[in-house]
Amino acid sequence: MTAFGSVVRHAPSELPPPPVALPHHAALFLDLDGTLAPIMPRPDQVGPDARRAALLDDLTRALGGRLAVVSGRALEDLDRILEGRVISIAAVHGLVRRGAHGVDSAKPHPDLDHAREVLRDLARSDKGLLFEDKTLSVALHYRNVPSAAEAVIEAAERLAQGSQLVLQLGDMVAELRTPGQDKGRSVSAFLREAPFDGATPVFIGDDLTDEDGFAAAVRLGGYGVLVGPERPTQAAYRLNDCDAVLDWLNSGVKALGGRTAA
Repeated sequence: MTAFGSVVRHAPSELPPPPVALPHHAALFLDLDGTLAPIMPRPDQVGPDARRAALLDDLTRALGGRLAVVSGRALEDLDRILEGRVISIAAVHGLVRRGAHGVDSAKPHPDLDHAREVLRDLARSDKGLLFEDKTLSVALHYRNVPSAAEAVIEAAERLAQGSQLVLQLGDMVAELRTPGQDKGRSVSAFLREAPFDGATPVFIGDDLTDEDGFAAAVRLGGYGVLVGPERPTQAAYRLNDCDAVLDWLNSGVKALGGRTAA
C-alpha cells in the first residue's frame, strides 16, 4: 500500500509565496525536517535551535495555542528537538497524536517484525545506510549513499506488497508503517478539538508525506505551503527553504501583533 495526496491541484511554476497575513482564526500545522529544520545526514543531528524555539513560543501565544507539529519523527524525538515547547504534536505520520486529551497511539502492526529484520539487515550490509526504528514504523535512509536508492526502494516495495504495511517514500528514505493514520487525518482530528476547533488550517511541509496535510487543509477551508523546489503539489503557495519558512513565520507573528488570539 502507498499513501499520499491524490488530486494534484497546482503544477510547477505556478506557486507564489504565501501571504504574510494569516487567515482569521488560523491554525498552523508545521512539518519539522525540511520545514522548521534543515535536513541533516543523520536524523539525530537535528537538535534544539534558539531562533526556532523563540518563534514557536511567539506563534503559540499569538494563535492562542493553535499550533501543531506534524512529522514522521517519533514523539520523544520531537520533544527532544523542540525542547517540549509544542504541546500539540502528531508523530510518526499521525500514528501517535498528543492533543488536548492526552496521547493517542496506534498499535504496531505485526507485519513490522519482518520488515524490521529485512531493513536492518540491509543497513548492516552497507554502512552508509541508516536504519531507523520508530516502533510503529521502520525506515531506511539512503541520503549518504544515493546510489543505493533503487535497491532500497525495491526492497521496501516488495515488503509492502507482501504485507499490510503502508509504504511511505520520503526525501532519501523509504519507510514502512502501520496503516490507519496519516498527516491529513491528524489535521482533521486536531480541528475537532480545542483550541483548534473552528480554525482555518494552514499546513506547511516539504515532502510527499505532507501532501495528505495539504489536501486536508484545502478540504477544511485553508491552504498548504510547499517548502523547497517546485513540483506538482496540492499546496497553493511555496517557500524556498527552512530559512524562508522561519522568516515568513516571523513576519506572520508581527502581523498578528495587533490582533487578539482569536
